[in-house]
Amino acid sequence: MKLVVSARPRRDEPVEIVERKGLGHPDTICDALAENLSRNLCRHYLDRFGTILHHNVDKALLCGGSAVPAFGGGQVKVPIDIHLAGRAVGMVGDRSVPIDEIAIEGSRTWLRETLHALDPDRHVRLHSKVRPGSRALGELFGRGAAGRMLANDTSIGVGYAPMSALELLVLRVENVLNGRRRAAHHPAWGEDVKVMGVRHGMAVSLTIACAMIDRYLGGIADYLAEAAAIRRLAQDLAAEHGFDDCHVVVNSADTPDASSLHLTVTGTSAEAGDDGEVGRGNRVNGLITPCRPMSLEAAAGKNPVSHVGKIYNIVAREIAEAVVSAVAEVAAAECHMVSQIGSPVDLPALTHVRLSTRDGSPADRLEATVGDIVARQLRGAASLVERFVAGSIPVY
Repeated sequence: MKLVVSARPRRDEPVEIVERKGLGHPDTICDALAENLSRNLCRHYLDRFGTILHHNVDKALLCGGSAVPAFGGGQVKVPIDIHLAGRAVGMVGDRSVPIDEIAIEGSRTWLRETLHALDPDRHVRLHSKVRPGSRALGELFGRGAAGRMLANDTSIGVGYAPMSALELLVLRVENVLNGRRRAAHHPAWGEDVKVMGVRHGMAVSLTIACAMIDRYLGGIADYLAEAAAIRRLAQDLAAEHGFDDCHVVVNSADTPDASSLHLTVTGTSAEAGDDGEVGRGNRVNGLITPCRPMSLEAAAGKNPVSHVGKIYNIVAREIAEAVVSAVAEVAAAECHMVSQIGSPVDLPALTHVRLSTRDGSPADRLEATVGDIVARQLRGAASLVERFVAGSIPVY
């Protein structure tokens, strides 16, 4: 493995931009369903065959429907269409794998458990387009099964630490909005939440979109009251993160005369206003951070055993976090990893760690210490599989 340790100049950027697409955003729905399908396939393979078989189900497309929302309750006219696609082993000897059933029933369960105003039986049409994988990739996956897993792609993983105060705030706002007890606490708030945070110097603003659910609102007064509650909650959270003067706008496209509002039947713009696709939303740390290094890999749905497009983005982040935690001299770290198809997963072609030291001392003097951390994290990469299958590692 080639390891490069270099300096990352400490810098206080005058402008920072951070975004998070919430659980009910069409892109996040696609990520979630792809990852959910991968986990369910892994469990089925393990239960039936004792091992995880080759699959990559990282392709999903959501085509929005048509709806007519109205205070007190509207109607979905045309259901949402969700297409799940990818590659997976469907036959082992003479035993078949019910891939379509796993894909459709697992997706329906996730939608029912996550989007409280959406009825997946009436509001969604699910389509499984998962097909067998190529012989070459299947054989590559099988060659690794007897020993060290072999990377099934030439890819890039990126991670950094620590998160900034604004990043933590944007993540927290969406998590709190969607982490409430929905049936009892603000049921009018839909899960389709998007938070855009902008910092200019110490001035911070949050633009929050939240799809309001019509059946829980009697009229415009109720709608405005719910929007005001979101605004107050966000301002309180901002103060907890050190931003006492945070400007918050909720549903900024609403018109003053209420002729156009972010009102929905199901709590997601997928019912009429937007479409979705895997990989167009949050990175594996749950955020979209254009001021930071990012990978464009769609991690959700990739197999957790050999697909470095998934594995390396998690390992790179954990390397950066471990370096910052373990090395007192380091204030911040970035990690870039490159794989080579056919090489062992735990032997990347290149690992580049960039460090900001607290006293400005040269980063390369820490190469031995960083190298030990990198090696330790790579040795533990195989243990990520169990965590991916359990769903304890978020990738969106």
